[in-house]
Amino acid sequence: MVPILINYPEEMLRVRIAALKDSSSAALADLQKMGVLHVEEAKELSPPEVEEIASRKQRTRKAIQEIDEILDSLRGVREVAIPPLTTPMEPADAISRVDALKGRLSSLLERREGLRTRINALDASARFLEALALAIDVPLTDLRYTGPYLFSRVIIFPREATGPFLEDAGDLLLHRVDVQSGGEDVIYLLARVHDRDRIERTAANLGGSQLPPMDEDMTLREFNTRRRTIKEELVKSLNALENDIQAIIEEQLQDIVLYRDILQGEYSRLDILEMAATARYLTVFEGWVPRDGIERVSSEFSRGKQVFIDSRPPSPHDNPPTKLKNPGGIRPFQIIVKLFSTPRYGDWDPTPSIAYFFAFFFGLMLNDVVYAAGLLLLAAFVLDKLVDDPHAEGTRLFRRVLVICGVVSLAGGLLSGSFMGDFFERFLDIPSERLALARTVQSMLSQPISFIALSLIIGLVHLNIAHMLGLIRGLKKRNTGIVINKLGLFTVQIFGIPYLFHVMLGMDLLPFSAQVYMVFGYLLVLGILGIIIGSFLQMGGLGSIFWVFDLTGILGDVMSYSRLAGVGLATYYLASSFNLLSEWVSSGLGSAVPGVIGAGVSFLVGVVLLTIFHVFNLLLGSLAAFIHSLRLCFVEFLLKFYEGGGRDYSPFQIPQQRTVLVGRKS
Repeated sequence: MVPILINYPEEMLRVRIAALKDSSSAALADLQKMGVLHVEEAKELSPPEVEEIASRKQRTRKAIQEIDEILDSLRGVREVAIPPLTTPMEPADAISRVDALKGRLSSLLERREGLRTRINALDASARFLEALALAIDVPLTDLRYTGPYLFSRVIIFPREATGPFLEDAGDLLLHRVDVQSGGEDVIYLLARVHDRDRIERTAANLGGSQLPPMDEDMTLREFNTRRRTIKEELVKSLNALENDIQAIIEEQLQDIVLYRDILQGEYSRLDILEMAATARYLTVFEGWVPRDGIERVSSEFSRGKQVFIDSRPPSPHDNPPTKLKNPGGIRPFQIIVKLFSTPRYGDWDPTPSIAYFFAFFFGLMLNDVVYAAGLLLLAAFVLDKLVDDPHAEGTRLFRRVLVICGVVSLAGGLLSGSFMGDFFERFLDIPSERLALARTVQSMLSQPISFIALSLIIGLVHLNIAHMLGLIRGLKKRNTGIVINKLGLFTVQIFGIPYLFHVMLGMDLLPFSAQVYMVFGYLLVLGILGIIIGSFLQMGGLGSIFWVFDLTGILGDVMSYSRLAGVGLATYYLASSFNLLSEWVSSGLGSAVPGVIGAGVSFLVGVVLLTIFHVFNLLLGSLAAFIHSLRLCFVEFLLKFYEGGGRDYSPFQIPQQRTVLVGRKS
């Protein structure tokens, strides 16, 4: 499932690997090659760990008992040779095969139950089919048919329900045949497929029951004639099935004995591991492995190596490392989240929401086709020259962050028709309206008031998503203070904003009467009380003071998003100012030097100045967009619900770099 706003880190297992002293070096080399174990200091088995080994022993013993029960069902006593193993078999695999054998026997038992059900259905439907055969003679498959356009059913109704059914669904029936059997009505109907749900729902609501399907390839009257013979055949099949159950056990007898032998060995191994885990002749490696990597570890050490593995889920007192598992397009923004704090294991990972909003904020503030293209070029060709290790994971993720933000900025610039400010309008007399793919976007982002209004609306949405996530966290943790506080904040916004506009500015945001707005005022007071109570429950006596900051923070936090318009407009107007300045300087030089030489000097100076100025504005605008996007995501968003405090998953592995950097920068 693709995460929408919140994700969860990958599930980890605590692993204890015990190797004999002579095998410890080889085991360590194998672990380094696999690169999945986050190494921790090895400790003696704790009481819960001893209990887990005991639990595994119990599961193994249970599987052995189940095998014994299967073998006990055999008739007579026989001697069975244990077959040799060509490849090692995991005890867990043996247990799963025992479960599969049980499942196969269970399926036979289900088939037996199905035969019994069909026999009972033959007896129960006999009188209905006999009555229906007096009126029609159609193939049995036509009694319950579903095609691309039409379907047919046989439905049995209580006598009093037939009339209401026909009144409600009769117009939907293309054809029907009604017969009576005892105190019930039998209706064979034909209708369109798109009316099937309504017809079947109506019939079920009125107590109608559908006649079970009949698989025999014959007509209705032929079936009634041969019903006794069919029943005898079913009874014969039932008896044969009973014999098959015995035959299956005999067929897999050697395998069953082999599974028991493997599980008895596993039981003995667990018994030894439990007793010898702290002995001196063992070397123990301990750490954390992702759940999807444990099979690889178990498979590697099951090939005749003197290594014992114990794995279990983390206990409530453990602090596993965090391995994030976001999709490819979202994954680069993990470095943004980690700049704030690594998610705690088992807690929320806000990378998806940070990815959406960070890229959107950045694109909205830079919002220029040429600057976005320049940023993409910088990410592709210049970034490697500015870092110590271009091949490091952090560098690769940061480059992808810049690329994603550059693409968003490029899309915004195309929609708004922004190319180095007003470059085309000033030098080529092409207005931005003609360049914009979406004139509405161009008009909104070019007018300061509309851009600021848009920024505040975005801020209101962004903040309330954060508060909603905070409310959900409070509900999950059953923190009454957080829940009441967040509900109070929502109440203040929903009812307080329209009320204050009505009272203070005389503007009705909603088409309600004065009495309704008076009710809004009471609800505003109720929301403020909720904020006060929630703050008091969270902070005690200090909450009676700090609730004021929660209330005023609503306005302050929303106003903070005006930086979106501020940085966006500053980038645009600074670019336009540089265009104007370059035009003045180049025109002045062209006027001072007459002729073709003056025109050439004017052109070259203009190009140089434009390049210098716009490269500077690109760097300044990109840096400002990055910093302010961080600020909005960290301060206005994450602080409302995110805790962090985790530690990175760092597996013990051999580096896979194909190139390395040597020497020292001068």
